[in-house]
Amino acid sequence: MRGHLLDSAAEMNVTAETEPSAHARFNPLIRPYLVLYIGSILVVTVVLIPLALIWFCGVGQWWARHYFDKLECELGPTALRFRKGIIFQIEKTIPLENIQDVTFIEGPVLRQFHLSILKFETAGQSQGQAHDMRLIGIIDAHAFRTRILQGREAVRRSLSGARAIAASAPATGDEQIELLRAIRARLDEIATMLRQRAGQ
Repeated sequence: MRGHLLDSAAEMNVTAETEPSAHARFNPLIRPYLVLYIGSILVVTVVLIPLALIWFCGVGQWWARHYFDKLECELGPTALRFRKGIIFQIEKTIPLENIQDVTFIEGPVLRQFHLSILKFETAGQSQGQAHDMRLIGIIDAHAFRTRILQGREAVRRSLSGARAIAASAPATGDEQIELLRAIRARLDEIATMLRQRAGQ
């Protein structure tokens, strides 16, 4: 009963306080940036220079185009969902209350392409997950970051309000039965004491 009240109150408050789902839009300049970035890594390794030539001759452009087409990010009332990747697709749904911070990253190369990275830090996140929790190229990333943080605060407020409602809610059926049994036992004790006094 209390759990149901908690869920219902949280749902009502979250729906009332947050905006409807928002889909992030991605900058098409991600494509040339990814081709250049991955190609540069291949060239720096020296051993993979032949692979870098194949990458720059068309494979990289094909890969970047398909990667861009698969990018998806949706901010809902209670969770952030994103998907990326081609062969190995990563799809994550992060409850907003679990988001600790959203870091905005923008370096000199990213600025040349008018791009930035949003990095999501969550409770209990392991070191290996950090790379998977990044999204590059969201248009108007500052505003999107602000919406995520506002949504997180709205969810946290509604959850704390729901907990307060659940704490003050009447006892469940089992708790009421136990309470009635305790009252009955106490009344029996009082009746016994009254009988003893009347018998004296």
